[in-house]
Amino acid sequence: MKEKKIQDISEISELAEHIGETVTLHGSIYKIRKMKGFYFCRVRTPRDVIQCVCDRQELMEKLREEACVRITAEAVKEERAKAGVELYILSVVILSEPLENMPVVINQKEMSTSLENKLNFRPLTLRNEKERAIFRIQEGILRGFRHFFEEEHFVEIHTPKIVYAGAEGGANVFRVDYFGREAYLAQSPQFYKQMMAGVFERVYEVGPVFRAEKHDTARHINEYTGVDFEMGYIESFRELMALEVKMLRCALNMLSREYAHELELLQVTLPELPEENEPNAVSAVPGGAIPELKFTEAKELLAEELGLGEAAREQAYARHDFEPEEEKMLSEIIWRRTGSEFVFITHYPAAKRPFYVMEDPESPEETLSFDLIFRGLEITTGGQRIHDYNMQVEKMCRRGMNPEAFESYLMMHKHGMPPHGGLGLGLERFTARLLNFDNIRQAALFPRDIHRLTP
Repeated sequence: MKEKKIQDISEISELAEHIGETVTLHGSIYKIRKMKGFYFCRVRTPRDVIQCVCDRQELMEKLREEACVRITAEAVKEERAKAGVELYILSVVILSEPLENMPVVINQKEMSTSLENKLNFRPLTLRNEKERAIFRIQEGILRGFRHFFEEEHFVEIHTPKIVYAGAEGGANVFRVDYFGREAYLAQSPQFYKQMMAGVFERVYEVGPVFRAEKHDTARHINEYTGVDFEMGYIESFRELMALEVKMLRCALNMLSREYAHELELLQVTLPELPEENEPNAVSAVPGGAIPELKFTEAKELLAEELGLGEAAREQAYARHDFEPEEEKMLSEIIWRRTGSEFVFITHYPAAKRPFYVMEDPESPEETLSFDLIFRGLEITTGGQRIHDYNMQVEKMCRRGMNPEAFESYLMMHKHGMPPHGGLGLGLERFTARLLNFDNIRQAALFPRDIHRLTP
């Protein structure tokens, strides 16, 4: 008679299928609890922490927390267990053992340590059940985005991260010695994704972005993951906004459908994005899901909320952007009035936006651009780009730039480009606000800021 194969399992959801059978699992010993006459042994697998039971003292005394093991066990029905099944350990093979005790306690429900400690011991603290759930959710966000891009026929590209000029301008670039020549780490894939919109029409990239800003705030890091897309043959920048709504909805649906375990573990409430046919309480973008306000309208709304006088209003407008507290207050106002946790701000002043952003023909001091604010934090910047060569050169000259220094960038304009535009979303910022974290570093796997270069 052929011997029945022992099933290998790694997730709690698989247990119910194997009641009464012998199974194997591999992982790390997460926690051992000695009870009266038996032991609870929790094993960390790639996604779950699975509880096993053992009544053999001589076997359990050989095990240490964080040892890597392969366990053979019997799956027994147990109504009191979380999955309705318990694993009774039959044998254990120790694959490796830790040399030292952990410098931080990682196997409690909550990690009672500072963010600084979490980051200092990141290779270890990420083993905590909740800490690693953050990055499972981040994986789910990207899976949803990629599904959207595939459905909408975008082509994935990979652009250089060592470049000859900063796309955003200014001094916030990291300089590198490139075989004796001065080069920079890319502030964004902007120039290249525009070029590729003239090749493939619709392109996207997920990759690192570098900003040499000497910020030391809870909302900034110096290397983050950008989710960028660019598309040609657009008639309005609002087409980009409509696509972003679909992209976000796709990610939220992915999380709701396939990441319920992590959402429950971190007690996450996903924001709602109504479907296209649902009306909006404020002027609606295509898709009807997210309120939209012009920059000047948003400033006016804030001025009314704060009761600002004429002089204070003028001063607020002159900043050409929002202070962090203004973004938070604006989100609170929109939430009270519409129930939306998102708001699009459009028509930013030309003085604020980069040289490649198209100005509004009807109001040249404004641009055909937008930001998306989510739960009090800007997570996206996008807009329509200049596609006409003469218009782009004229704007460069108006800003005191030398067009000859951008010859390879202007090549596409000189030889015909469709009307196009795109956006960039900061993955860590979006993750942090989705999980209601106060500090973006909690949503960065190994964050880089002005103080941190390791681990």
